[in-house]
Amino acid sequence: MRTITIVGASLAGWRSAQELREQGFDGRIELIGAEVHRPYDRPPLSKDFLSGVVDAPDLALADDNDLAAVQATWRLGRRAVALASGDGAIELDDGSRCPADAVVIATGASPKTLPGPPGVHALRTVDDAIALRADLRPGARVVIIGAGFVGAEVASTCRDLGLDVTVVEALDVPLAHVVGGELGAVCAALHSDHGVRLLCGTGVQRLHGEQRVTAVELTSGAVLPADVVVVGIGARPNTDWLRGSGLTISNGVQCDAGGVTDLRNVVAVGDVARYGTSRFEHWTTALEQPATAVGNLLAGRTAAHFSAVPYFWSQQYGVRIQFAGRVDRTDQVAIVDGAPADRRFVATFHRHGETTGVLAMNNPKVFTKIRKQLATKSTAPVS
Repeated sequence: MRTITIVGASLAGWRSAQELREQGFDGRIELIGAEVHRPYDRPPLSKDFLSGVVDAPDLALADDNDLAAVQATWRLGRRAVALASGDGAIELDDGSRCPADAVVIATGASPKTLPGPPGVHALRTVDDAIALRADLRPGARVVIIGAGFVGAEVASTCRDLGLDVTVVEALDVPLAHVVGGELGAVCAALHSDHGVRLLCGTGVQRLHGEQRVTAVELTSGAVLPADVVVVGIGARPNTDWLRGSGLTISNGVQCDAGGVTDLRNVVAVGDVARYGTSRFEHWTTALEQPATAVGNLLAGRTAAHFSAVPYFWSQQYGVRIQFAGRVDRTDQVAIVDGAPADRRFVATFHRHGETTGVLAMNNPKVFTKIRKQLATKSTAPVS
């Protein structure tokens, strides 16, 4: 392998480039990114960046020394449209081709959206955040569709800016599919704690307005006046460009436990990758997966498995929420420290006598101890 092309220039793609060098690859690395920006950190977009505490340069994942160490050829502002299974070349939206001996797929995911007039926003990229930040003027009425972590973080930031905020959630209990109904209700209560209206168990019928959004009509018949609407209803993996590539596509790029796809010289990492039956849209996963996938790519076989315990965190209304593990709705829940009513606690999940996960609010010390007990090595040798 003399040329390895990485498709996707966000965290997972950038870490893949770094891992290639760190693991001894001295050939040509090409990094293709649909955005015009070099790699930047996404978690602050819904928090400090949206509130104006930090600006775009503060988000950079790589400085000049990092870029020099990797020595990649960058193709930014270009979107991959096809992977030619015959010769492994990547076809771009400008008609050019990038020959490659091996490929790392790190194209991430795109937010699900709703059709609407100006004033309706999704939040995934720095350009999305810039556009939304410009609309958050004093006195604006904000309606957020979706009470997942991104929606909740945007609600928290908007409330900190002194705006009137309503959150609409189709589920009866937000985050019930992630942490269960009991703890989902605790997370949801943060909204009312801080003067944000939360409407659950209802969907969106349509958005009103022509020149600009004016209201959100719900399936319940209620109409919410709105100057700004933020849609946070999940994301779809960016896999359309891989049709006809010979790869299995099923809620992401299907990989084995080491990130290797149906094509031995192609691996996948980050939000777009489905390892076994799971796809994890978490910052930590995008950071850690590339070490295993790149190692397997260079080895020419699945020499190691990625087995890290999933972890994510969220900052809302001054409360730090942390979660680690693989849990099921039927898992039993135990409060092992603190109290949910105080918004400072640690809860553990259990199945057949085994601890499967841990959730904490404002309790990082106890959380970290239990997370370490859950954790396994990021890679495990294949027997």
